Amino acid sequence: MRGRRVLDAGYGPGVYSEWLFEHGAKVIAVDASQRMVELAKGRLGGSVDVRMFDLRKPLSFIEDASLDLVLASLVMDYVEEWVPIFREFHRVLVGGGVFVFSVGHPFTDARSHGVEDYFRTERVELMWRGFGVPVLMPSYRRPLEAMIEPFSEAGFLVERILEPKPTPEFKEREPEDYERLTKEPGFICIRARKPLRAS
Repeated sequence: MRGRRVLDAGYGPGVYSEWLFEHGAKVIAVDASQRMVELAKGRLGGSVDVRMFDLRKPLSFIEDASLDLVLASLVMDYVEEWVPIFREFHRVLVGGGVFVFSVGHPFTDARSHGVEDYFRTERVELMWRGFGVPVLMPSYRRPLEAMIEPFSEAGFLVERILEPKPTPEFKEREPEDYERLTKEPGFICIRARKPLRAS
């Protein structure tokens, strides 16, 4: 990460931003939640450029081809239209730059919400239990195809799809959740790259 220029999109409390900075990256962090801004600034001080920002808007404060990495961890579930955002990520990345993101797993999300039509993208409500206070949040459930297509529409090449597996350490701490996650994957992670000669 040393010397890399990174956008942490939807940084939450700033855990990844902190790790990136500590490993030598120059980080811009954006999130739409005032509470997350406060938590991240408390964690990061002035070491990272922390901003309150709605990802549905253009990243006009970031120049074309000026970043090496865009990280969007567990934020895109809360956004309905992905293609405009992905195009902005494509614009700000250098040729060969990488976009990494994670969202809830489409199969598990469909099952847990009891949907009638897996292939439809739809608004659902998600109970978020972060920081010990359950909050009902609107999110968007979509099929796997609707997760992959925006990458190609925005000009990215998908390099890897990962379904994280629970670790042995997690099994020791949370045996019931471990058993559930071996049967119903919780998340899906995708790494994509902007071609060196992007159109």
